[in-house]
Amino acid sequence: MSDKQKTIQEEIHLSGIGLHTGKEVNLTMKPAKENTGFVFVRTDLEGRPQVEADVNYVTTTERGTTLEKLGVKIHTCEHLLAALVGMDLDNVILEMDSSEPPILDGSSKFFVEAIEKVGVEEQAANREYLVIKEVLSYVDPNTGSEITIIPSENYEVTTMVDFGTKVLGTQNASLKNLSDFKEEIASARTFSFLHELEQLLDHNLIKGGDISNAIVYVDKELTPETTEKLKVAFGKEDVSIRPNGILDNLTLNYPNEAARHKLLDVIGDLALVGVKIKGRVIANKPGHFVNTQFAKKLNRQWKLQKKKNVPDFDLTKEPVFDINGIMKLMPHRPPFLLLDKVLELSDTHVVGLKNVTMNEPFFVGHFPKEPVMPGVLQVEALAQAGGILVLASVPDPENYSTYFIKIDKVKFKRKVVPGDTLIFKIELIEPIRRGIVHMQGYGYVGDSVALEAELMAQVARNKVD
Repeated sequence: MSDKQKTIQEEIHLSGIGLHTGKEVNLTMKPAKENTGFVFVRTDLEGRPQVEADVNYVTTTERGTTLEKLGVKIHTCEHLLAALVGMDLDNVILEMDSSEPPILDGSSKFFVEAIEKVGVEEQAANREYLVIKEVLSYVDPNTGSEITIIPSENYEVTTMVDFGTKVLGTQNASLKNLSDFKEEIASARTFSFLHELEQLLDHNLIKGGDISNAIVYVDKELTPETTEKLKVAFGKEDVSIRPNGILDNLTLNYPNEAARHKLLDVIGDLALVGVKIKGRVIANKPGHFVNTQFAKKLNRQWKLQKKKNVPDFDLTKEPVFDINGIMKLMPHRPPFLLLDKVLELSDTHVVGLKNVTMNEPFFVGHFPKEPVMPGVLQVEALAQAGGILVLASVPDPENYSTYFIKIDKVKFKRKVVPGDTLIFKIELIEPIRRGIVHMQGYGYVGDSVALEAELMAQVARNKVD
């Protein structure tokens, strides 16, 4: 999975009928700048109002997911959003001259094919991820529907459905990798049971419905009265049940097409979380309500993760520098060498680690009955990590030292005590010029920010005796 954001290379134009509104709609997908996300634009309304694909704008989930922002609605957005996620996109503008995307064949197939035709463009900005580190669940007590997500390096989805009917019983579907979305999931069409279809027709819904864009499973007797309703709704002279229990002999794309479409819906609804996900989703009897409630939970988790600003570090991987490598770069020595490892290093950032132990000499006199690492030494350790970032870039680091010029915006957010592992992340605020280094640094303990500071230092060649 690429770590760069993506958009489409060219505009895409599609037209059709909205499933529930029955209105003609023209959809234009446009490339979007980095960090835009998926944004709907109603071109038929004054001012061309925008509605972001954000789960906090979900208002109703009956027979589809509806977004509403300041009175502007977007109906049945999930199939289009599933296609965007399935094609590994991040930023797309979605202009529509009606409130509902075209239903097309009731799947994501034509959206995917259109995207594939124009191509995908990688952008410069890095992606952000909601990294699942613990099991999260949501259960709808009214229906027994449940969605769970567990840690995984990839975004995986499994759906399990049990409709409790003879014509359509228990089905499962899985997607192990988004690269399989086109072949495995995109062509799975929306479906309805005959008893549901009657209710929708009675409520004047699915005005854009057609035998060609929705599978109808016949779970009850097809009475003359119902037959007449269907003939009028679909503009057909006759309707009948074929041996596979589907209205009018529609050929299934997959034996478990219903479960695959439910998986498609899960992907579309979870697109509303607003960030790429690293985790495995297991959905039992999913529906738009439980999907979007779970998306809200994940969205809150993402906001909390962003607020804490805690990166995902792998403490088990081989360090860039161990303590011996650090001592080759820096002049500091114990007891004033406050860095144990360097985990990551690039031209613009460094990640360092310090194991805080009770045998540190400063614990002897600093709150000896309740040992706490002094804040000034936390800042010094942070600065030493910044020194690694600078000294690793020169060919003879042993001939240079870094000196503080300025410390600003220092905040200590929790105590650092023996037994803690303190992780430092330093990033350049601007390129190094004339030996002046301007850096932003953070220190983390577990999933909490322990300190933050803006540092400025000068790199100077050591004097030769």
